[in-house]
Amino acid sequence: MKAEVINPFLESARIVIEQVIQVSPSTGSLGIKEIELIDNHIWIQVGMTGQLSGNIIFGIAEAVALRMVSAMMGGYVITEMDEMGKSAISELGNMISGNASTILSNQGVMVDITPPKLMKSESMTFMPRRALSIPLLMDGIGELDIQVVIA
Repeated sequence: MKAEVINPFLESARIVIEQVIQVSPSTGSLGIKEIELIDNHIWIQVGMTGQLSGNIIFGIAEAVALRMVSAMMGGYVITEMDEMGKSAISELGNMISGNASTILSNQGVMVDITPPKLMKSESMTFMPRRALSIPLLMDGIGELDIQVVIA
């Protein structure tokens, strides 16, 4: 798995988070990560087809997702992940993936993305074992893990 594959998603995530959540994220360490199901986490999975095939998985602690959605809603405090919150956080994954696919296209790599699928630990039946992973650290909000699994 090539580390360059994650760069368009990282670049896109920084731009989208700065615009939508109004925080400048810093980058953690890139690495191959064993993916494990963690309680009170949600995952947004976006599939990729075309010259790259696989999944982008955004892993977020539910408390962090609530803070992100609150920021997306102009500071209105969200205390539970209701349908509006799920829609908002899914759309964030969609925006990041859509922008990344445009960046890839500009680099000559054609990919299509699938609609985002929001999953919680207790409802997950399949999860890849390993992924190229990089965390984005958002001051005052928490961490968003970007995990790329290329087939």
